[in-house]
Amino acid sequence: MPEPHAIAAMVLTVVALYFFSRDSIPIETSSLLIITLLTLGFSLFPYRSEQGEFDPLRFFAGFGNEALIAICALMMASQGLLATGALAPVGRLIARAWNWSPALAMALMLIVTGVISAFMNNTPQVVLMIPILTAVALRAGTSPSKLLMPMTFASQVGGMGTPIGTSLNLLVIGTAASLGVERFHMFDFIAPASLAAIVAFFYLWLVAPRLLPDNKPVLGDAAPRLFDARLHLSPQSAAVGRTMAQVRKMLDGELTVQTILREQGLSIVPLPDVTLRAGDQLSVRDTSERLREAARLLGATLYSGDAPVDVEHPLTAPDQQTAELVLTPTSALRDRSLNQVNFDWKYQLAPLAVHRSGADAVASSTSNLRDMRLSVGDVLLVQGPAEQIAALKARNELLVLDATSDVPLTAKAPLALLIMAGIVVVASLRIAPVAIAAICGVLLMVFTGCLKWRDATRALDSSMILLTVASLGLSLALVVTGGAEFIAKLLVLASGSLPPAGLLSATILLMAVLSNIISNSAAAVIGTPIAIAAARQLGLPPEPFVLAVLFGANMGYATPMADNCNLLVYSAGNYRFKDFLRVGVPLTILMWLTLSWLLPRFYPLQ
Repeated sequence: MPEPHAIAAMVLTVVALYFFSRDSIPIETSSLLIITLLTLGFSLFPYRSEQGEFDPLRFFAGFGNEALIAICALMMASQGLLATGALAPVGRLIARAWNWSPALAMALMLIVTGVISAFMNNTPQVVLMIPILTAVALRAGTSPSKLLMPMTFASQVGGMGTPIGTSLNLLVIGTAASLGVERFHMFDFIAPASLAAIVAFFYLWLVAPRLLPDNKPVLGDAAPRLFDARLHLSPQSAAVGRTMAQVRKMLDGELTVQTILREQGLSIVPLPDVTLRAGDQLSVRDTSERLREAARLLGATLYSGDAPVDVEHPLTAPDQQTAELVLTPTSALRDRSLNQVNFDWKYQLAPLAVHRSGADAVASSTSNLRDMRLSVGDVLLVQGPAEQIAALKARNELLVLDATSDVPLTAKAPLALLIMAGIVVVASLRIAPVAIAAICGVLLMVFTGCLKWRDATRALDSSMILLTVASLGLSLALVVTGGAEFIAKLLVLASGSLPPAGLLSATILLMAVLSNIISNSAAAVIGTPIAIAAARQLGLPPEPFVLAVLFGANMGYATPMADNCNLLVYSAGNYRFKDFLRVGVPLTILMWLTLSWLLPRFYPLQ
């Protein structure tokens, strides 16, 4: 029977996994709560063992964990590649290949995506590829939904090949190293990962596109447009003699008057107590339907420029463009509203609608458009001058789905690629650990102008950092108190009739299921010590079980919330939850069976 501290650690682990799976609770809040409960609990109820009294401050060591430092540094280095447009030639190559042979271009895209993902964080890569593939699909007359999900799954499969492919890999390897397992190096497990990737490639190339729906673009041509116009008040107008406050009430507060134009070029601010006169012109900007409705309610004449609106003089929007903006994990709008960031003033763009997969678009006529809290993957439709949309794209704060533009290639791109290659080479040759190589690489990118500190810090994800620290803390509590060993005993007893290869296969499947339900980082870090303890109790080498956790945790294919990249393509491809199940579940089963067969052959269980 485990002791009280072990029981408490196991109960807190279950509570943590529940909180991490709740979309209504921010990951940062759940993670900080877990860290607080761990430190406070071990302070009020000290834990003593043969090694002495446990210091609760050790739970804060996760902030300085080597794996977390390496993850943050690699995310910043990947942002340098994105900021310089270093991978733009790859996108242009795929676009040109599509004109020649769509089938071969699809294969090329999957291969290139998988190979690149083995050496850089996949989120910036997916951010880069979404607008490229969207443009390619629209020019080819096909739907982006046929391409985006296979692309993001290829990036996840490719990311399993090296320790730096995903943050999960570094977390699992770092946790295992802290428990006495020999550290995996750059290409130690690339062979089984590559063979499994070949199987996944043929599925994503030949089968997955046939299972996906032919979805239209997210907001499409039916989205609202804003027009600048004037409402001319004749003596018979119902607005004459009324104040602006009364006029707004007549219009139910839906229409915003920008200014009041009077005779002799007089411009009046539309304050609530201003009384309107005959001959006034109200300068307004809104959709054509609402402008016409306002003209009817007020008995006013709608003008476009100097001419009344009619068949020969329709409403126009000169120098105005619309663009769809996807919120990425590093966006300043994440978990905030448009009002909180002063979106209209900061970006000089007008928000028209918000699309969230699984829900209807929220149009500008609704009162909560500027107050709704935005999430990763949301698509925001905006309108404004072309130069403002171009400026927003250059800032790399939001992913602009623009089918006509290319990712800029700057003069610093070759240097950024060289620095990233240097990180890989230094880590591969074991000249320095990944964390040190990545930190040096980020510093070089900053010194050489490839990366600005604003972009570097934006690449860091507070939810990822706090989640990692909380997961490492729970892992430490389970190991120190004996909770991990107790759970491992239960697993060994439950799988007593299974051969070692069967237990290894069950570990992969369990981690794959957990990663699609709860946070894959939490599942990986907590599952690592349990898998190692189970292997040691059976007298088996722990290395294949560590890889079983690593590979299983990366199989986040079946749900949108399993991976940040899934969320990005969820809205961009206008997918439904069932689309991920239809394509992701077969891929999960395929990868599980393939790796269950490969791992025992590369790592004999004896």
